[in-house]
Amino acid sequence: MSTPKFDEGRLMAVLVAPIVSEKATMVAEKSNAVTFKVLQNATKPEIKAAVELMFKVEVKGVSVVNTKGKTKRFGRSIGRRDNVRKAYVTLKAGQELNLSGEVA
Repeated sequence: MSTPKFDEGRLMAVLVAPIVSEKATMVAEKSNAVTFKVLQNATKPEIKAAVELMFKVEVKGVSVVNTKGKTKRFGRSIGRRDNVRKAYVTLKAGQELNLSGEVA
């Protein structure tokens, strides 16, 4: 099975930001998975290709969660948080991804 080719510029835009939270850290320790905020229309193969391209690691699998934005009030006005698409990227055994910029 040949890997489909993606536009490199698009792949650079697919990963919006890494998610750093208690839950994301627990998942990372438990199942060697990294959590990213991704574009709403990003596909699993695109996410996999983007992570492999940017971090030079082997990806085992990608799980995706869509979260609806909550309605919030700011004083009198009502606003809405954006919808978020999260990707849990599982890395192959022995692979590690260093998100923090610190050098060991």
